[in-house]
Amino acid sequence: MQLFTCVRCLIGAFGIAALAPAPLSAAESSPPGTAVTAIKAKNVCFADTLAVTGVLVPRSEVLVRPDQEGLQISQVSVDVGDSVKSGQPLAQLMRPDAQGVATGATTPVLAPVSGVILRRAAVVGTMASARAEPLFAIIAQGDLEVSAEVSAKNLARLTPGQVAKVKVIGVGELPGSVRFVSPTIDPMTQQGEARVFVGADPALRAGTYARAILTLGQSCGVAIPLSAVLYGREGAVVQVVRGQRVETRAVTTGITSDGRVQVTKGLAEGDTVVMRAGAFLRDGDRVRPVLTDDAGAGK
Repeated sequence: MQLFTCVRCLIGAFGIAALAPAPLSAAESSPPGTAVTAIKAKNVCFADTLAVTGVLVPRSEVLVRPDQEGLQISQVSVDVGDSVKSGQPLAQLMRPDAQGVATGATTPVLAPVSGVILRRAAVVGTMASARAEPLFAIIAQGDLEVSAEVSAKNLARLTPGQVAKVKVIGVGELPGSVRFVSPTIDPMTQQGEARVFVGADPALRAGTYARAILTLGQSCGVAIPLSAVLYGREGAVVQVVRGQRVETRAVTTGITSDGRVQVTKGLAEGDTVVMRAGAFLRDGDRVRPVLTDDAGAGK
């Protein structure tokens, strides 16, 4: 009875509110927000590349013709695809008699350079002439390169010596470099020729299609995963987390590589970006960012 009386005294002295829980703050009373995977925008250097396609052609093609007129081909020693050395006999010529039969001393046709036989027109029994089709065509040293037609805009970005990776079906990837950039543009197609040197490789064949990835330079800037970019009517946007709230921000994108995209305008290094953006998020939505590292950015 005395304990009950003391409790009533306390209520009377301090009021019923003294025993009630304290009201929650606005932050404590609001929901915690949706958990989203986020990443910090970082400064990354990208290789500025250009892909071109073309066919493999000889870097230098040497035509072989006879030194004398009126001689008949009596023997042919090589065929297309054969490797030859400089000074190696390719065919033998003889002067025909009145009946058209080759007799007497032979005159050899020698390879002027080392390389690979690309074409052969020499046939035993026919007459050899410097005015006719060349007896042989040789790929000098066996060196091949990619001949590609490039738009005028991209051709202006090319310079000899730029590094390249050349991909050939059935062969794989080979190192290369830009050797030649045409100084003229075709007025009809607005394209010019670029040649990417590959070199000699027994697995390569002239006339084969090839794709060259040219490295034009390097560009560094803020980058985020490609999955973080949304595209709408007004262009590219990303969803940035500021104060636990979503802020949709328009951005300008640049080079893409390895699952990342360079952002040239609209983001700063260190901004927290929703990594896998979705249409379910709107400006002002409350979120709880779960930061991930770069290892997961490209996945």
